Amino acid sequence: MDLAVAILLLLLNLASWCTCSDSRLLVKMTLVPNASKIGGFCLDGSLPAYHLHRGFGAGARNWLLQFEGGGWCNDIQSCLERAQTRRGSTLYMNKLEDFNGILSNNASLNPDFYNWNRVKLRYCDGGSFSGDAKFDNGTSVLYFRGKKIWEAIILDLLPKGLMHARKALLSGCSAGGLSSFLHCENFARILPRNTSVKCLSDAGFFMDERDVTLNHTMRNFFENLVSLQGIEENLNKNCTSFLNNPKLCMFPQYFLKYITTPFFILNTAYDVYQFHHALVPPSADTRGDWNRCKLNIASCNTRQLDILQDFRQDMLVALLSSRIYSRRGGMFINSCFAHCQSESQDTWFARDSPQIHSKTIAEAVGDWYFSRITSKLIDCAYPCGTFCHNIVA
Repeated sequence: MDLAVAILLLLLNLASWCTCSDSRLLVKMTLVPNASKIGGFCLDGSLPAYHLHRGFGAGARNWLLQFEGGGWCNDIQSCLERAQTRRGSTLYMNKLEDFNGILSNNASLNPDFYNWNRVKLRYCDGGSFSGDAKFDNGTSVLYFRGKKIWEAIILDLLPKGLMHARKALLSGCSAGGLSSFLHCENFARILPRNTSVKCLSDAGFFMDERDVTLNHTMRNFFENLVSLQGIEENLNKNCTSFLNNPKLCMFPQYFLKYITTPFFILNTAYDVYQFHHALVPPSADTRGDWNRCKLNIASCNTRQLDILQDFRQDMLVALLSSRIYSRRGGMFINSCFAHCQSESQDTWFARDSPQIHSKTIAEAVGDWYFSRITSKLIDCAYPCGTFCHNIVA
């Protein structure tokens, strides 16, 4: 091959992976005025919102809905503080949202979903779009109306084409990934029977795991969240009627087996959020013995690595005992120290994206959604993990 031709082909290949600033897709916010009619308010009483970028060509009747993530608030004080930020009010949100990764409209960066109608649901209730309560002490008012926000956005999107969807994917990251678990069955019921509906959770498989001091830090947090925001009535009924403690049905490991809609779980086996806030929360490490390990995995001692490997094993056991191994389920469980991998181009689909068996996340999700091949990929334990984008937080 001529050298000049070879160089040209190389440059074209590099360009196809470009995530340059001039290729950014900024999508305007849409407020949902009719949300007030059903009580669908953000924490502070402002109207909820979403960002919609229209599909085109063969994807014009396909829809991808992506729940935004951003943690939770499980007591009045933290919710009052949250209500004065973009996590609790659309008043403080950016009015333009950057669509990349699974939301990109570039075929070379998002080969399977680039031409779909793509919607980002903004997160402002602090309860994974699942609460239905209100706090009013005469001085302060908080709206825990995540479920109503979800309903209001759906009602707004249906006449805009969602009601005629041929294919649909409900997705989300972190707290939004948990929302995808919680609302998957409802989403499938809303759409026509002939619509191909599937769901994806990215970094939303939060575990009911004891921390390193054997306390139920994450369980206690979720129990308080469910109580404060009136979430229990909106949890999976099969799960709540089966468990002695129905609040535990906030954890996907307990209700995943009741989800009949095809589901894909994207998660790292060493999820950084759970590592830092559930497995080793500040309350369990008052002396800071884990500080160096949290900042640099290479600094973890043998005992700390053993604990992390046990966490990974517990996650795999929880997954294996669910319906995720059914014919229609899919997964991508890699061995990176990360959190959320579908919304960033670097981790979704790029030259150095995380891979398992030479498959990127985008390729694995696409293979599963379109039933090209069985897509259940689990990486070997750390230090496995090809092209990891490890983070510290």
